[in-house]
Amino acid sequence: MSDVEDEWAAALAEQEEVESGAELAPLDELTDETVSISEDEQRKLDSIMDIPVTIAMEVGRTNINIRNLLQLNQGSVVELDRLAGESLDVLVNGTLIAHGEVVVVNDKFGIRLTDVISQTERIKKLS
Repeated sequence: MSDVEDEWAAALAEQEEVESGAELAPLDELTDETVSISEDEQRKLDSIMDIPVTIAMEVGRTNINIRNLLQLNQGSVVELDRLAGESLDVLVNGTLIAHGEVVVVNDKFGIRLTDVISQTERIKKLS
Protein backbone atom coordinates (compact mmCIF):
# COMPACT_ATOMS: atom_id res chain seq x y z
CA MET A 1 0.00 0.00 0.00
CA SER A 2 1.37 3.45 -0.88
CA ASP A 3 1.63 6.41 1.47
CA VAL A 4 -1.29 8.10 -0.29
CA GLU A 5 -3.51 5.05 0.19
CA ASP A 6 -2.49 4.90 3.86
CA GLU A 7 -3.40 8.56 4.30
CA TRP A 8 -6.79 8.01 2.65
CA ALA A 9 -7.48 4.95 4.80
CA ALA A 10 -6.56 6.89 7.95
CA ALA A 11 -8.75 9.83 6.93
CA LEU A 12 -11.72 7.56 6.20
CA ALA A 13 -11.28 5.74 9.51
CA GLU A 14 -11.17 9.06 11.35
CA GLN A 15 -14.30 10.23 9.56
CA GLU A 16 -16.14 7.02 10.51
CA GLU A 17 -15.15 7.50 14.16
CA VAL A 18 -16.45 11.07 14.15
CA GLU A 19 -19.69 10.10 12.38
CA SER A 20 -20.34 7.10 14.63
CA GLY A 21 -19.95 9.24 17.76
CA ALA A 22 -22.11 12.07 16.48
CA GLU A 23 -25.71 12.43 17.49
CA LEU A 24 -28.36 13.18 14.92
CA ALA A 25 -30.04 16.52 15.39
CA PRO A 26 -33.82 16.60 15.14
CA LEU A 27 -34.99 18.34 11.99
CA ASP A 28 -38.25 20.14 11.41
CA GLU A 29 -40.50 18.63 8.78
CA LEU A 30 -40.23 20.51 5.50
CA THR A 31 -43.47 21.88 4.16
CA ASP A 32 -44.26 23.19 0.72
CA GLU A 33 -44.96 26.89 1.18
CA THR A 34 -44.99 27.89 -2.47
CA VAL A 35 -47.64 30.39 -3.41
CA SER A 36 -49.34 29.86 -6.72
CA ILE A 37 -49.29 32.86 -9.01
CA SER A 38 -51.91 34.06 -11.41
CA GLU A 39 -51.71 33.54 -15.15
CA ASP A 40 -51.04 37.26 -15.64
CA GLU A 41 -48.18 37.20 -13.12
CA GLN A 42 -46.73 34.10 -14.79
CA ARG A 43 -46.84 35.84 -18.19
CA LYS A 44 -45.02 38.87 -16.74
CA LEU A 45 -42.42 36.60 -15.16
CA ASP A 46 -41.93 34.68 -18.41
CA SER A 47 -41.34 37.94 -20.29
CA ILE A 48 -38.26 38.79 -18.19
CA MET A 49 -36.78 35.29 -17.95
CA ASP A 50 -35.17 35.51 -21.41
CA ILE A 51 -33.48 38.89 -20.86
CA PRO A 52 -29.73 38.34 -21.23
CA VAL A 53 -27.42 39.52 -18.45
CA THR A 54 -23.64 39.61 -18.24
CA ILE A 55 -22.10 37.61 -15.41
CA ALA A 56 -18.44 38.22 -14.55
CA MET A 57 -16.03 36.85 -11.97
CA GLU A 58 -13.59 39.39 -10.64
CA VAL A 59 -10.28 38.27 -9.20
CA GLY A 60 -9.30 41.78 -8.09
CA ARG A 61 -8.71 45.37 -9.14
CA THR A 62 -5.95 47.93 -9.16
CA ASN A 63 -5.41 51.51 -10.26
CA ILE A 64 -2.38 52.36 -12.35
CA ASN A 65 -1.46 55.45 -14.32
CA ILE A 66 -1.28 55.46 -18.10
CA ARG A 67 2.56 55.66 -18.08
CA ASN A 68 2.75 52.31 -16.20
CA LEU A 69 -0.04 50.83 -18.31
CA LEU A 70 1.91 51.56 -21.50
CA GLN A 71 5.02 49.90 -20.04
CA LEU A 72 3.23 46.55 -19.53
CA ASN A 73 4.39 43.72 -21.78
CA GLN A 74 4.35 39.95 -21.84
CA GLY A 75 5.49 38.63 -18.46
CA SER A 76 4.60 41.81 -16.55
CA VAL A 77 2.93 41.29 -13.18
CA VAL A 78 0.13 43.57 -12.03
CA GLU A 79 -0.55 43.51 -8.29
CA LEU A 80 -4.25 43.33 -7.41
CA ASP A 81 -6.11 44.40 -4.27
CA ARG A 82 -6.86 40.81 -3.21
CA LEU A 83 -4.93 38.28 -1.18
CA ALA A 84 -4.14 34.86 -2.65
CA GLY A 85 -6.94 32.43 -1.80
CA GLU A 86 -9.49 35.18 -1.14
CA SER A 87 -12.97 34.75 -2.62
CA LEU A 88 -13.75 36.11 -6.08
CA ASP A 89 -16.58 38.57 -6.65
CA VAL A 90 -19.49 37.46 -8.84
CA LEU A 91 -20.99 40.40 -10.69
CA VAL A 92 -24.18 40.52 -12.75
CA ASN A 93 -24.32 43.56 -15.01
CA GLY A 94 -21.68 45.14 -12.77
CA THR A 95 -23.58 44.54 -9.51
CA LEU A 96 -22.03 42.33 -6.83
CA ILE A 97 -24.36 39.40 -6.13
CA ALA A 98 -22.08 36.76 -4.58
CA HIS A 99 -18.62 35.58 -3.64
CA GLY A 100 -17.13 32.29 -4.78
CA GLU A 101 -14.12 30.12 -5.41
CA VAL A 102 -12.70 28.81 -8.65
CA VAL A 103 -13.36 25.16 -9.52
CA VAL A 104 -12.48 23.05 -12.54
CA VAL A 105 -15.27 20.97 -14.07
CA ASN A 106 -14.61 18.85 -17.18
CA ASP A 107 -11.45 20.83 -17.98
CA LYS A 108 -13.32 24.16 -17.80
CA PHE A 109 -13.18 26.81 -15.11
CA GLY A 110 -16.27 27.45 -13.04
CA ILE A 111 -17.14 29.11 -9.77
CA ARG A 112 -18.68 27.64 -6.64
CA LEU A 113 -20.76 30.25 -4.84
CA THR A 114 -19.74 30.48 -1.21
CA ASP A 115 -21.75 33.52 -0.15
CA VAL A 116 -24.74 35.08 -1.91
CA ILE A 117 -25.40 38.75 -1.18
CA SER A 118 -28.93 39.24 0.16
CA GLN A 119 -31.37 41.37 -1.78
CA THR A 120 -31.45 43.83 1.12
CA GLU A 121 -27.66 44.25 1.03
CA ARG A 122 -27.71 44.78 -2.75
CA ILE A 123 -30.34 47.51 -2.40
CA LYS A 124 -28.29 49.21 0.36
CA LYS A 125 -25.26 49.33 -1.95
CA LEU A 126 -27.31 51.07 -4.66
CA SER A 127 -28.11 53.99 -2.35
